[in-house]
Amino acid sequence: MTTFRVHEPFPTRWNDNDQYGHINNTVYYLAMDTAVNTWMIREGGLDPQGDAIALCAASSCEFHASASFPDPLAVGIGIERLGTTSITWKLGILLGDEQIATGRFVHVFVDAATRKPTPVPASIREAIESQIVPAH
Repeated sequence: MTTFRVHEPFPTRWNDNDQYGHINNTVYYLAMDTAVNTWMIREGGLDPQGDAIALCAASSCEFHASASFPDPLAVGIGIERLGTTSITWKLGILLGDEQIATGRFVHVFVDAATRKPTPVPASIREAIESQIVPAH
């Protein structure tokens, strides 16, 4: 499993559990998307109403173990690839020290008006390079 320098807390809620008594798989995607966007807004200055926005082009998740409410989860944030106009995030759903899922999101930055690819904003690139260890 991966060691992550950046963690975003993701507290579980009562309605996250499904009929099988564990957190539904869709909640893991919600946790990862929320964590990455929270981090980009807070640390990289992403403005969701700004000129450059990040659209999800692909995502995946592998499940290793389950969790249930009220387990306190966190999302570990890493980088698989930092490109010119895109970021491939390497993510882990963490329950304490255990990584219970491994995720991947690809965000492509586009001009908000034209939806044409645009470079990853410098402030986000700088935050990634200073705070997140690239995965090798």
